[in-house]
Amino acid sequence: MSGEPLDAEWVRSWCGQTSVELGAVMASFEETHGFPPDANTLTLATADSHRSTDALVELTPIPSDLTTLYWVLAEASLPDIHTGCFLHPASLVAAHVREHGHVAVPDDPQAIVFASDGGGHLFALSDSRRVWRSTAASWSAGWQPAATGLKDFLEQLSHMIGPLPR
Repeated sequence: MSGEPLDAEWVRSWCGQTSVELGAVMASFEETHGFPPDANTLTLATADSHRSTDALVELTPIPSDLTTLYWVLAEASLPDIHTGCFLHPASLVAAHVREHGHVAVPDDPQAIVFASDGGGHLFALSDSRRVWRSTAASWSAGWQPAATGLKDFLEQLSHMIGPLPR
């Protein structure tokens, strides 16, 4: 296993800090880039998203860190950050499992795709807690390590947004 289990309080704190950083970046986006930003959002979990998470867990075993994430954060849509980053809602993950099944990554034949980027690359979480990135915009592509775990993945995402001046 890679690292410690994801902690819900840490995810809540990450959401709060990242929302502030995202707001600061979006406030100056048009001036910096010459065009207005798309909607860049972190959507906190709701009773409806909790039901979707429960349905996903009933459909297929998922890593506990993904359940922890979805209990706090329903989804993230960040089209203007780096090449775009999208943390899929549990309902979409369930639809993908039904359509494509799990993906085989080097340390787990049953990893679950939970995110993508604007280039179509997929991100999968394995039982080892590692996050893997597809080498091409394909469900059958090869996979390379992207992060040691979901916490590391979210921290990398924060760095792409940019830290607030301290």
